[in-house]
Order: sequence, then structure tokens, then C-alpha cells
Amino acid sequence: MRKLLITLTVLGLISAFALAFVYQWTMPKILQHQEVGKKDAILTVLPESEQYQEVRKGDLTFYEGNKNGEVAMVASGGGFQGQIEVMIGFNPAAGKVYSIKVLNHQETPGLGAYITGGKFESNFVDKPFGEYKVVKRPVKSAHEVEAIAGATISSEKVAEIVEKAIKEIREVYGGEI
Repeated sequence: MRKLLITLTVLGLISAFALAFVYQWTMPKILQHQEVGKKDAILTVLPESEQYQEVRKGDLTFYEGNKNGEVAMVASGGGFQGQIEVMIGFNPAAGKVYSIKVLNHQETPGLGAYITGGKFESNFVDKPFGEYKVVKRPVKSAHEVEAIAGATISSEKVAEIVEKAIKEIREVYGGEI
């Protein structure tokens, strides 16, 4: 019994050190990959900018593009299964959302996970500021968002995240209603 306990303890320590080593070795690569992904997302939602500058205003971080008053920010909120994180590009002076890019989510694979698809994200291309209504049919007005079939809650949560971000950006930058 004592021999088994010593063997299990040694194996546990070796495993712990191996995991710690792998974590320390991979973390810089993971962070670098995340930073490249964030940069790509910022430039994706700012259609005319080739560069941006990170700006802190209060507790919020914005990414100001170098063209036409473009501004991006990361917004997040609860989804159906967990947090949803979205990069959103705006033109506060014109009162419109340029586009969105879902960065992270824990939505149901095969249903809510389709919020990352170009079809759903295209609901927010050149969208005027305002409150959005999620509908289960093709959109008929600029303030409607077509829901993903079988994932209405995920669709509604993304719309709520965008609406909240619009309020935050208007508080900082002003802009049209």
C-alpha cells in the first residue's frame, strides 16, 4: 500500500510539472495568436482603415481607425450557454454600425454557434443605430435582425450586446440616433 502511494505521488508530481511546463511554453504563443486575431477583427469591422490606435476612455477601450471617424470596441454579454464577445465597428458621427465579428462564444455547436457565420454577422453590416428586433423571417426594415433557425436566444443576445455597445459609444463619442 505504501509503495502504491509513493508511486502515485511521484506520478502526480511529474504530471503537474509537465503540465506547468507546457502551459508556460504555450502561453506566449496563445497570447500572440489572440493578439493577431484581435488585430484582424478590428481591421475587419473598420472597412476603410488600414491602421488603428488603441484609446482608453474611462473604463472602456476603443480602437480608433485612421479614416472617416471609424471606431471599434469589444463588447460582451451573456449568451444562451455562456459569454459572447463581439468586436463591433462604428461610425458614431453617421450613427451606424459598420459590422460585427464574433470573437468568442460558448453557444451550442451546430445551432447558436452559427452566430460566427458570415450570414448572421451580415445582419449588422451598415446598420443604423437603434434598438433591434430579432425576427424569424427575412428582414423588412433596417432595425430588424434575422434570427438563426433554432438559435433565437443566441441571435437576441448578440443584438442586445450590440445595442449596449451603441449606448456606450454614444456616451463617449456622441452621434446620431
